[in-house]
Amino acid sequence: MNRLIIYLTIWLLTGPCITMTAQDSVPPVYQNSARKAVMKLSTSLESGKSDYSVATDYEALAKTLMIQGEYEKAMNYLISARQLFYKIKNNEKIARVDREMARIQEIQGKIQEAILSYGNAAHLSQDTNFIELNTNDVNRLKNISNPVAQSPYIQRNIELLNTSYKPEQQEDRVAAFHQMANVNLVMDNKEAAIGNLNSILSEVKDKPVETIKVQREIAKVYAADSQQVKALASLQQSYDMALKEGHTIEAKKSLEQLVEQYRKGNQQWKALDLYADFMEKLEPLVKSDSTLIDQKFFQAHEARIAQLEKERILKDELIRKKNTFNYVLIGSIVLILIFLVFIVKAWYSIRRKNKKIALQSLRREMNPHFIFNSLNSVNQFIAQNNELEANKYLSSYSRLMRNIMENSNRDFTPLSTELEQLKEYLDLEHMRFSDKFVYETEVDESLDTDHISVPNMLIQPQLENAIWHGLRYKESGGLLKLSVKPEGNSLCVKIEDNGIGLKKSNELKTRHQKEHHSRGLTNTRERINLLNSLYGMHITIEIIEKEGNDEDTGVIVLLRFPLIV
Repeated sequence: MNRLIIYLTIWLLTGPCITMTAQDSVPPVYQNSARKAVMKLSTSLESGKSDYSVATDYEALAKTLMIQGEYEKAMNYLISARQLFYKIKNNEKIARVDREMARIQEIQGKIQEAILSYGNAAHLSQDTNFIELNTNDVNRLKNISNPVAQSPYIQRNIELLNTSYKPEQQEDRVAAFHQMANVNLVMDNKEAAIGNLNSILSEVKDKPVETIKVQREIAKVYAADSQQVKALASLQQSYDMALKEGHTIEAKKSLEQLVEQYRKGNQQWKALDLYADFMEKLEPLVKSDSTLIDQKFFQAHEARIAQLEKERILKDELIRKKNTFNYVLIGSIVLILIFLVFIVKAWYSIRRKNKKIALQSLRREMNPHFIFNSLNSVNQFIAQNNELEANKYLSSYSRLMRNIMENSNRDFTPLSTELEQLKEYLDLEHMRFSDKFVYETEVDESLDTDHISVPNMLIQPQLENAIWHGLRYKESGGLLKLSVKPEGNSLCVKIEDNGIGLKKSNELKTRHQKEHHSRGLTNTRERINLLNSLYGMHITIEIIEKEGNDEDTGVIVLLRFPLIV
């Protein structure tokens, strides 16, 4: 009766086991690492960590799922990781994610997609070893139907991975040894295949689940090579480790293969004893199996992760829209500021041009009066039948007018040119009033008159005023002094006469003469104001009437300019 119950138990256990083995949807084995990866990702998403941190956590969870055979879920998390690495433009991390995606695609039989992913990884990376690693995998998959052609590429990858050993490339080394073992099996070199599988055991010795799986693979190779004793030994090790580590599903898989090997060796009684042993340990094994608890934990948190992903995407979208609005706003403000700057600049330019035009107009306003007085003098010489003096006057006058006209559009002229024109003007006036006054000029020797600039036609009207409103009323003995000397950072032009003075001159003037004199001073002051405004200068004019007895009369005019070199 007891033996019947055992056989019934074997049938109940074997049936589901066989069914599950025949299907692809094997219940996943979740280790504590999966729990940690899920919790870390959830925390990163909840706390709003950087894109790099979240992407790294996606990648870590995907790697854990790959080990457990959850390839679709792993692929989804790798895609999420890739999107974030792409967002922050980290090409090296994108390349490594592409390589992990290629491994999944290769396992799923999507060879062309895997070739493309390996190629992308090689293209994006700057690491020469990593580039060669992926290029070799591209060439290996292109020769997937030819194991002999694949072998050199796999062997080269193993050499690369062993030469530049990095802990994070453990999955690459395991994959390379697996590939070589598969090629060995296709070429019926079982000994070499076992050697490569043992190399995998060395890599994953600290990972129980992977160790259990590799031991089962080794057992299959031994069984195919009719080495039943070694096959049973490997399976027993696999089974014992699964029980020790508390992995129910892995223990069940190892048990299936052990039972199968005992059946083939006509050792059914050992199979029955093994099942009996398993049934005794099943209940406490299930209760202590953290992987089954982790499965429920993961399922509960998977929905939470999905919700957090949606919230993060929504948050990123809101930030993007806000940034777009800010960029548009800033761009609009910048455009408005540029427009305002343009308007202000144009306004200042127009204003400056208007001031220049006004300055030219004021300069030219002085010329008609000068021309009128000069022509009167010529008329006077002709009336006196003094043709020689008239010709001489006209010659000097034409030369002076030519110089004045040549410089009429300039706001500033060299001091040497200005002094030359002033001398010609004084010579003309002296010819007209030779019996009234004489003039003296004094220029400081330290001044480089060729390289110092002064306002054009600003001194001449002051000389004209001194002659026409002061000296011409004297019978004789008139003296006009023009001196130019430096005063610190300024140039001082002093015009001094011993004429009749301002007060007496105003008494003798006609109404028309008074208006002209007033307009002449106004013109000078307006020109000074315009020059100061246009060029940021400080030009001043000071008119001083001498106060003394009747013999000590006259006016002093002081013009001060910045010393412009």
